[in-house]
Amino acid sequence: MNKIIFKTATIGAVALMTLTTSCMKKEASNPFLTDYTTQYEIPPFEQIKGEHYIPAIEEGIKQQNAEIEAIVKNSEAPTFDNTILAMDESGKLLDKVSLVFGALSESMNDSIMEKIAEQAYPMLAAHSDEILMNDSLFARVKTIYDARNNSGFTTAQIRLIEKNYKTFVRNGALLDPAQKDSLKQYNQDLSSLNLKFSSNILKETNQWTLVVDNKEELAGLPASSIAVAAEEADARGMKGKWIFTLHAPSRLPLLTYADNRSLREKMYKGYTNLASNNNEFNNYKNINELIKVRTKKAKLLGFENYAAYQTDNVMAKTVENAENLLFQIWKPAIEKVKEEVADMQAYATAHGDKITIEPWDYYYYAEKVKKEKFDVNEDEVRPYFQLDSVRNGIFYMAKQLYGITFTEMADAPKYHPEVKVYDVKDAEGKHIAVFMTDYFPRASKRQGAWMSEFKGSSNINGKLERPIIYNVGNFSKPTADTPSLLTLDEVETMFHEFGHALHGMLSKATYSGQSGTNVDRDFVELPSQIHEHWALEPELLKVYAKHYKTGEVIPDALIQKLNAASKFNQGFATTELVGAAILDIEWHKLNDGKDVDVMAFEKSVAQKLNMPKEVQFRYRSPYFKHIFGSDEYSSGYYTYLWAEVLDADGFELFAEKGIFDPATAKAFKENILEAGDSQDPMTLYVNFRGQQPSVDPLLKNRGLK
Repeated sequence: MNKIIFKTATIGAVALMTLTTSCMKKEASNPFLTDYTTQYEIPPFEQIKGEHYIPAIEEGIKQQNAEIEAIVKNSEAPTFDNTILAMDESGKLLDKVSLVFGALSESMNDSIMEKIAEQAYPMLAAHSDEILMNDSLFARVKTIYDARNNSGFTTAQIRLIEKNYKTFVRNGALLDPAQKDSLKQYNQDLSSLNLKFSSNILKETNQWTLVVDNKEELAGLPASSIAVAAEEADARGMKGKWIFTLHAPSRLPLLTYADNRSLREKMYKGYTNLASNNNEFNNYKNINELIKVRTKKAKLLGFENYAAYQTDNVMAKTVENAENLLFQIWKPAIEKVKEEVADMQAYATAHGDKITIEPWDYYYYAEKVKKEKFDVNEDEVRPYFQLDSVRNGIFYMAKQLYGITFTEMADAPKYHPEVKVYDVKDAEGKHIAVFMTDYFPRASKRQGAWMSEFKGSSNINGKLERPIIYNVGNFSKPTADTPSLLTLDEVETMFHEFGHALHGMLSKATYSGQSGTNVDRDFVELPSQIHEHWALEPELLKVYAKHYKTGEVIPDALIQKLNAASKFNQGFATTELVGAAILDIEWHKLNDGKDVDVMAFEKSVAQKLNMPKEVQFRYRSPYFKHIFGSDEYSSGYYTYLWAEVLDADGFELFAEKGIFDPATAKAFKENILEAGDSQDPMTLYVNFRGQQPSVDPLLKNRGLK
């Protein structure tokens, strides 16, 4: 569900109508319909059943409708408190159930959750439309908007007013009744198509396996990867064999280390053909329908195409600004790829491998060249990155920078046994948040890593609400005799998602619609990406990177090798990322409403970019969930790079002053992490940094300049 700025999935300060006897009976058995009695209002997951969601959503919609009606019928003149604040605080019950359902449908999905989603998401989309197309409500918002600059409002209040007004306009407030009906239908269609697209990816990911029955074929693979594959086979009743899946902890080690080229090719093609095979999970039709409906929606709202509609509402403002950034990075990236491929081809030839480098060779030969150049071996590195040690590292970082501590709540409610729950307190010992982690892959969980919340934060009229934040990942699982040992990529991902979590946990924004990560999409990645820089800083590595068997601190020589190798292979990493961002924009610049041959379109974009044949888009269109599984990052995958300009520029200040410099950390905490969306994001950044950002640090960081 898409959150609007005043959080359609929330409920607020208006008195509710008395519940009927039947509703009271529902309350007795439905945990969503009563106040949680758990510490810090953690959802009582063990009590929540599939049958609870739809009744709670229906009741939440009913309650918020009553609150919106009360705002509209208020006989007093529109004010910030009786309109903007009342909307921001509305829908608490709907928020309560939607956040739990959204979380569990991504990480605990099954056929029951899928059926609920098919009913729930269209309901939520329709409810959002009803609010955003309410003429009387919009009239009150417009009255306040028109007077915003001469009514003594604070900066945060003016920003919330302006965001609300723009959200209404972008969602059809200025349309006539017939046009509003069309927009409602488009939103319903998009909700269903997003859901179908994501479902196809999950189902085919879980269906696909690569079975190996001869251990000799596994030559080159780390022992930990072989052990995980054996356990996967055991779990599927195929003892004595090895099963690899498309989940990253299984896929990437095989592509990186397997000497058997045929296995690498099978894995590569299995992944890059995901949801594009000739079966019921093919996403070609869904992509075409999504582009058609998004185009209709954009044109109805006065935009040339969907890319223009999406970028209008974020820091970039225009498609051209986003593209200008991408092409500043693209040209040096593909030049770097040429160097990397030449090095790999030279290595292959020198070692008697009579091949021409293909995409399924890239990870493998890049690793060989890396070891030759820097003497870095994954088997040598991973023992220092046990998951629990890395977790200790991110907690230590947070304490040194921001003075916060994490204490495990062993008896807290959990939605899965692998979840860990922490009580987060500030330097004075005051509770500021609950933090949950869920780090290992399973069939019910979608791929990737992410952060979100079970409860947001606000501070209205002295009533302080503190958040419940969670991180989800798909990291390397422990085996029977080895704990979870992370790759460097997984370590950086863990720091990345924890940066998002800090943004949520440390928020001090007054209004819920401005709290935590409720910021412009191309600003939201700054806190996550800047914290990745700490992962390989020697000062922090000495604290957390300890050998899981001996407890030995990572040696200086290995730290030096890791940092020397940190810019290695950045041509590949940057090209696949920038390529995907450009592909996203190209899809959403289409506006003629015609069917497109999905693979031919991808090929044409690659040709136009002069994309190296050895590199693929980070996500091919049929499994590009960021842009087709929801509207959140559609026409917005570039935002990771937009934010990287900010994070690379910003970390230069930490590098100059000291990575745990108190004054720099305080400035970042106050202006970025605590502020939320209370001011324009570039203003907040300049307040922290003291200057406008430059793209040069990004290029230097990636070894492209």
